Order: sequence, then structure tokens, then C-alpha cells
Amino acid sequence: MTATTAASGAHDNPFPFPADVGSAGSDPAAAQLLSELVDGGAGLRRHARALYWMGWRITHIADYLGVPRTTLHEWAKAEKWAEAKPLERVEGTLEARLCALINKDGKTGGDFKEIDLLGRQIERMARVHHYEKTGKESDLNPEIRKRNDGPKKRPERNHFTEDQVEKLKAAFLDELFGYQLTWWQNILQRTRAILKSRQIGATFYFAREALIDALETGRNQIFLSASKAQAHVFKQYIRSFAHQVCDVELAGDPIVLSNGAELHFLGTSARTAQSYHGNLYFDEFFWTHNFTELNKVASGMSMHKKWRKTYFSTPSSIQHQAYEFWSGERINRKRSKADRIEVDITHDRLAGGFMGEDKIWRQIVTILDAEAGGCDLFDLDELRFEYSDEEFDNLLMCGFVDESFSSFPLAELLRCHVDSWEAWTDWKPHTQRPLAWKPVWVGYDPSHTGDAAGLVVLAPPEQPGGKFRVLERMQFKGADFEAQAAEIKKVTLRYNVANIVIDTTGLGEGVFQIVKQFFPAVRGLRYSADSKARLVLKAQSVIRAGRLQFDAGDVDLQRSFMAIKREVTGSGRGVTYAAGRSNDAGHADLAWACMNALDIEPLEVTATGGAVRSILEIN
Repeated sequence: MTATTAASGAHDNPFPFPADVGSAGSDPAAAQLLSELVDGGAGLRRHARALYWMGWRITHIADYLGVPRTTLHEWAKAEKWAEAKPLERVEGTLEARLCALINKDGKTGGDFKEIDLLGRQIERMARVHHYEKTGKESDLNPEIRKRNDGPKKRPERNHFTEDQVEKLKAAFLDELFGYQLTWWQNILQRTRAILKSRQIGATFYFAREALIDALETGRNQIFLSASKAQAHVFKQYIRSFAHQVCDVELAGDPIVLSNGAELHFLGTSARTAQSYHGNLYFDEFFWTHNFTELNKVASGMSMHKKWRKTYFSTPSSIQHQAYEFWSGERINRKRSKADRIEVDITHDRLAGGFMGEDKIWRQIVTILDAEAGGCDLFDLDELRFEYSDEEFDNLLMCGFVDESFSSFPLAELLRCHVDSWEAWTDWKPHTQRPLAWKPVWVGYDPSHTGDAAGLVVLAPPEQPGGKFRVLERMQFKGADFEAQAAEIKKVTLRYNVANIVIDTTGLGEGVFQIVKQFFPAVRGLRYSADSKARLVLKAQSVIRAGRLQFDAGDVDLQRSFMAIKREVTGSGRGVTYAAGRSNDAGHADLAWACMNALDIEPLEVTATGGAVRSILEIN
């Protein structure tokens, strides 16, 4: 086969020389010229290697270049042509082609362009080799190195773009019910006081309102709640909203936005936090201890005319200090009878919101008002069945509680308040073992027909006469025996449970039997007029002695205690304690559950204020 024949086949000559140059039938002078052009023997070897890697057979290469096949076989074996990696083959071909072009006489413009192109490719191959050693992407792309050479700019923390703010506001306004829209329309009111039904989304709304205002105006926002745990709810709503709509992860406590606005989340233990200034949101102000003092601090936080104050809460008792603020009586303290200001706080007047004579914008939002405002989250018939008339009026219709016959007045319960996140250093509520391996007592009031089951986790005193701490309280509605027992079992997996007491009256016997299977030491307590009297009197003694503590945000626990009243038995000959629909077991599930747990402590310890006295001392 001649070189011309080989070149005319599938293998075209990749080099800028005639196909017959260097072939067996060529002029010897031409062969010498080729040898010189390709840098002698080394260049010829590169030429042969390149052809081999292009798929040429040794025989064809020998005919084409005029090199003995034995010589080609020796070169191929010595340099391991067949074992070369793809990258090596590319490099070899580039090298051969570049050398051929450089040694070519009479180069054209296209030759020079190709030389430049091949040179850049060789540089790229060099970067690939360097990348294999370092693994740095910047070795492959110099632009990356240039980007990283300059000073690094940290991404702004808690930052929203203008488009994100508009998107956030649009999402906020799109989800408002009618009564929430009224709150938004009155956002510029200096002072707003709102009496509301529970579970109508007030905390949810005001958390979002505050975030929007902080982003648009740069003003600080202060959330004041009965406890740090309750204030944390605002923080969770805000973080969730920002993440959900804009995929922005808000961090820090306080949260400091990129525009300088600060979002503070405080419990009522921060009474001396005079350095905080901004718009104030006071949550559940009707359930805080020493409202008068706390309100002075709160007013100081928002003293400047640019700040706003918003108070909102479910009602408690007319004996609470906040009632004077709500009713407008506070402003009449230093006024004569002739100068008194009468504020109409009836529902008819305040249902749509009204600016009172004392310059406080007030509104009452009952569950019926919420339903009329588009809130379709409730089944009113079911709620009327679940709650007693008094509970329905207080929780959902914004009626104040009559403490006249309550066995546990609000004033006494307020003295049990603590900010659990700050006061209980051994309490870690978000861990798998919130109280480590310290023992706890569990009280349980099972679900009876139409009401809820209540569970309380109580940390007993570490020393006789010490304080009881309500760590957790839970309510379950509509659960069967197995489901109620399963909830108790979950508690035993998180705590070192030493005692469990369950009311076995009526339907409670079923829960008791199931719990006994996984906690044999469980105690049953059958309610009667005498047993309930003992439970109430003991709880009263513990509370009066200042030995019961619970988080200030546990409003439902306080309501449950306040609902228990002293009543005459059906025979008229005795006294019992009850709440709600049934005089047999009562409806104050959380209070009864707590008292079940308190009953574990021996009576003699309670009677002596915790001191265990000897016979000699008694005599």
C-alpha cells in the first residue's frame, strides 16, 4: 500500500504536508526535509504516535512515514502508546500538530490562528494536571481565582429586598379575616386595647403585623408576654412567615433586621428593661401578675410619639388590676366627680372598634364576631357542647369571670407565676429529657362525656416543704381509652416518672387498667365529695404557702383552677367542689389533674408546711 493510497482512505493527513512526503516511494530529499521539519527523530516519533492515537495501524503508519514497522513497534512498546489515557493522547496530538505548524514555512493567517488556539489548549491541559494535584476548582477556571482574590463581602444578615418586602406584605394582607383587617386599618392608633376570644389568631396576626412594620419603617418591635416561653411564640410565627414566603432564615435573639430594626421578645420578668424602646405588643395582659407596675415599664418603652402600644388578651376577672385600664377607671383616679370620663365598654359599642374618651382605641372580638368576619375555623355547636355556659362565655364570648364563688381566686394564682425559662435552670423543655433523670409526678383527669382529658407533669420538691413545679400541662379531646393511655406512656418515655395518679371514677377506670400494664405502680383515685374536698383543701394550702409554681403563660391552667367552685351537694347536707356541667367530676380537667399529683405528698408534710416534726415536738 502506498502512502497515497493510505491517505486517500479513512485516515486523512492531519498535518500540513503532502500525503506522499516521506513515503517509501518519495524522493529521499523530501524525506530528509520531513525529518528536519518535525525536529528529527523525536518529531517523527511524535508524528507516528499521533497517527497511532488517531486509529492508524502500524502498517499504514510505516508506509506513510517510511519508517520500518519494527521501529514503530519498539516505539509503541517503549512509550506504551496502547496504554495511554485519553488526556495523554490529546496532549500528544496537540504537541505534534503544534510542532508541525511551527516548523512550517510560509505560514498562512489560518496557521497562526491555529497555533494560537493550540497554545491555549495546551495551557488548559496544564491546568487540568494542576487540578489533579490540588483538587481546587480555581486551577481549572482562573476567573474563580479572580473572584476569590478580592475582599470577601459577607451576606447581609436578616436581609429582605424591596421585592421580598412587597411579597411578604401581599401574602400578609391576602390572608386576613375581617376583624384582622380592622386591626391593620387602625395600626397608627397610639394605643389599642383588644378583648378577644381565644384561638382567633391574634398572636399570629400581630407577629406578622410587627414584622411588616419593622421592614417598612425600621422601627423596633417589643413583644411582652407573661413569660419568655409565651413570648417565644411570637418569634416562631415571625421566623416561619419569613421562611415560608421569602425563604429568609431569621436568626438571633433579639432579631436584628438589616435595616436596623430590632425585634425583642420579653417575659414579664423583664420589668426593669427600661432600655428597650419601640412599638409594644402586650400579650394576655389580663393574666399577668402586678399589671400596674408592669404597665409603667411598658409605657416607658413606648413613650415617644412615634411608638405605638397594642394590648390584647382574653378576659380574666374584674378584680384584676388590668380591668381599671380596660374600663377607663384609671383615668378618673385624680378627677373630681364633675370631671369624670365615662367610657362605654359594652360589646355593642366596641364590636367594630371605637376610640374612647380616654384616647384608647378598644375593640371586643367574640367568637361570633370572628365568624362574621370570615373565620370559618370553628364549629360553634360542638364548642357549646364541649364547654359549660360559664366557660363558653369566658373563653369565647369575652365575658369576665365571677370570682365570688371560686375556690382559687385569680389573685392567689398570680402569685404562683414564674418565668420558667429563666427561673428553672434545670428545665430544658426542648430536649429529649427535659428534667434529666430527676423524678416527676403525673396527675391525670380522664376524658368524660363531652369534655377534655387533662394531664399535668409535676416536679416534686427536692426538699420537704419545697416548691412544686408544673412542668407541662396537656389537654386531649375526643380520645378513647387507648389513645389517652398512649399519651401517658409518651410522658414516661421523656421523664423519670416516679408516680402516676388517675381519677378512676366512671370512664377513668379503662385508662387506669391500660396504664397499669406498662406502669404497675400507678395509683387510682375514686372521686367522691370527701376526696374532692381533700384535694381542694390541700391544693389551697400548698398555694397559700407559696409552694406551687407554674409558667406565667399557662393561662389555661389558671382558668381551670378558677372554674372550681364550692357547691352544696344534691342532698343539701354536704359541700362539694365542682366545675362545668357535671357536679360529679367537674370540667376543670387541668386543675383536677394537678391536684391528683399534689395528693401524692403526705398530708402531714402539707399540714406542717413541709417540716417533718417528731412526736416530741408535737407533744
